[in-house]
Amino acid sequence: MRNTSWKQPELSAAGNNNIINLAAVNGAEEERLLTPDAELNRVLGGGIVPGSLVLVGGEPGIGKSTLFLQNALLLTHITTLYISGEESAQQIKMRADRLKIQNDQFFLLTETSTQTIFQEIKKLRPQLVIVDSIQTLQSPFIEAAPGSVSQIRETTAEMQRFAKETHTPVFLIGHITKDGAIAGPKILEHMVDTVLQFEGDQHYAYRILRTIKNRFGSTAELGIYEMTGQGLRQVTNPSEILISQREDQLSGIAIAATMEGMRPMLVEVQALVTQSVYGTPQRTATGFDLRRLQLLLAVLEKRGGFHFGVKDVFLNIAGGIRVEDPAIDLAVLCALLSSYEDVAIAGNICFAGEVGLSGEIRAVNRIEQRIAEAEKLGFEKIFISRYNKKGGHTGKFDIEVVPVGRVEEVYRQLF
Repeated sequence: MRNTSWKQPELSAAGNNNIINLAAVNGAEEERLLTPDAELNRVLGGGIVPGSLVLVGGEPGIGKSTLFLQNALLLTHITTLYISGEESAQQIKMRADRLKIQNDQFFLLTETSTQTIFQEIKKLRPQLVIVDSIQTLQSPFIEAAPGSVSQIRETTAEMQRFAKETHTPVFLIGHITKDGAIAGPKILEHMVDTVLQFEGDQHYAYRILRTIKNRFGSTAELGIYEMTGQGLRQVTNPSEILISQREDQLSGIAIAATMEGMRPMLVEVQALVTQSVYGTPQRTATGFDLRRLQLLLAVLEKRGGFHFGVKDVFLNIAGGIRVEDPAIDLAVLCALLSSYEDVAIAGNICFAGEVGLSGEIRAVNRIEQRIAEAEKLGFEKIFISRYNKKGGHTGKFDIEVVPVGRVEEVYRQLF
């Protein structure tokens, strides 16, 4: 798992900016530092790139500091410097004791002045630097309060220069605003190489580390963790946690075969359709785009003749995650119909298909990975678009693949 050949980075000759021919540039891939955390490696595109500047945002108390303290302590073969401007050394020691990880190569600095920080870095020469948080740092070259736009811009620029000149990877933990954006100027996200978002509902144990920007890999990846008393546990098979274990067959539940980046997952879609008591019917969606829900209801009203206009509709994606994959449409539609008719869908059936405005079931990407994941989890039947059947090799699976072309076909086969 660990790349023990990763060496202490050498100082490069800053200012050696001569014009060179592109063909003369060495195109070899950067040697990456693999962490013991497979989920973090995945979102970074295969490990930590030397000299990269990574910005991590997330709500207060979601577990950003715990995640990076845990990873820093697990990297026992390199020298790590953890700079804290928010917590005292005693607070960090208490958290480290809770994680029960010993590391003699882990060093701590509680300081906010960048001048002092770089003096200490020159003495220690760490191979990894973690800053918690960028909003607390202040540069002596700027006369402004810590956390102000000019201070954040300047301190990030100083960290960027240090990372690029010494080939030392730097992680910057950042606060977010009320609307979920990373606090500070938007230029902050342009300056860094990678932007990660750590998100999750505080009422659930599960957390998602999502890639927003990545110069060294895909932006479609995500890592899933479970918050426990001993820190964050990697969730290697998210499908098992996102599908609730239930004995009874209940109406309004459908399983969707979705993709997050390169990773197939099965998620549970829950719908409740009930007679509207008030004048205006309610439409509520958790973990799913509300406008997309209204669009699907309009398709069912127009193409299927179902009178959702007089019904309250509530939709929830189980597990507290948010899904944006259009292939979840078919499962949402079937969950709505199941609740509308009050007829349960068999627990061994799942769905993967996008629904068009004219009621057609459209093809989705990576269908074979979705089918393979459903088969692995013991599902016996999967409904997919007829147009996926034409282009793919869907006949090699033991699971029954049911191709459908229109909403009416799905309704006839299920109900």
